[in-house]
Amino acid sequence: MRPPHVLLAVLVAAAWGVNFTVIEVGLGHFPPLLFSALRFLAAALPAVFLVGRPKVAWKWIVGVGLVLGVAKFGLLFVGMDHGMPAGLSSLVLQIQAVFTALFAFAALGERPTRLRLAGMGVALAGIAVAAVDEGTTGPLGAFVLVVVAAACWGVSNVLTRKAAPPDSLNFMVWVSTVPVLPLLGLSLLTEGPSQDLAALRGLDWQGAGTVLYVAWVTTVFGFGAWGWLLRRHPASTVAPFSLLVPVFGMSAAALFLGESVTPLRWCAAALLVGGVALTSLAPGRRGGGAEARTESAGGAQADVPAQTAAGAPAPDGATVPVASPRV
Repeated sequence: MRPPHVLLAVLVAAAWGVNFTVIEVGLGHFPPLLFSALRFLAAALPAVFLVGRPKVAWKWIVGVGLVLGVAKFGLLFVGMDHGMPAGLSSLVLQIQAVFTALFAFAALGERPTRLRLAGMGVALAGIAVAAVDEGTTGPLGAFVLVVVAAACWGVSNVLTRKAAPPDSLNFMVWVSTVPVLPLLGLSLLTEGPSQDLAALRGLDWQGAGTVLYVAWVTTVFGFGAWGWLLRRHPASTVAPFSLLVPVFGMSAAALFLGESVTPLRWCAAALLVGGVALTSLAPGRRGGGAEARTESAGGAQADVPAQTAAGAPAPDGATVPVASPRV
């Protein structure tokens, strides 16, 4: 990769990592489900009028929109609102790579190699260590919500693989139109109209800035730039940069939110990032159904950034195994 392209890849990873800190700030202004709904509304408008018509069947747009937008991001935002730290969230979401591999085996018949299985085991060990750490220092229920969010991300990755969108930005913008009304409805039912109205009436520049960041920086810029890189370089070249997301995520949370990183959390980070690297970057089996038509690095479509090891749309973060991802 040329230096400007390397810089762009690092910039996207940084944007996705910092996104978790921005979400934490935004949750101080909005109830979690309302915040998630506003994020997708801002991502969809006015971009939906600029990217052209959908290039895949509506069943895939609706399916990914519900699983990724409503389930994954709804659970993530609720989990963080209930005390899951931003830095730890950016790390734990990386387990989506393991869930993606498991669901791809169940739904697509993609058999993981021994090296990939070893990576999954290491990553799960990292999750176990993180759970022990969070169980002694924070709310374990919120931790579980983020793990379930990662599982939902894995399901959406498989659906995205099935959809095989030719234009990742077009796909993500149209996907963003789906969760808005369901999330608003859930917010009215569970968070209450009075709380939602109070948040909207009290909207200030900081609250508006968090919505614009999670919508335009992480979704439109992040996925757009990631897709641009994947059209010019092999997924195996671009994918490793997504492993920088938890590095930026934990660093930003420590710097801006004062989150401490315990020795157990560092241990969990090393195990989880190492395991995800093996799971996402290990060569896949060839000749096995959909796997044979994908990049071996992470077994994902080369132009689908929603399947990065990040987390992003994301990472929320866009995540997102390789070309994710996003929070």
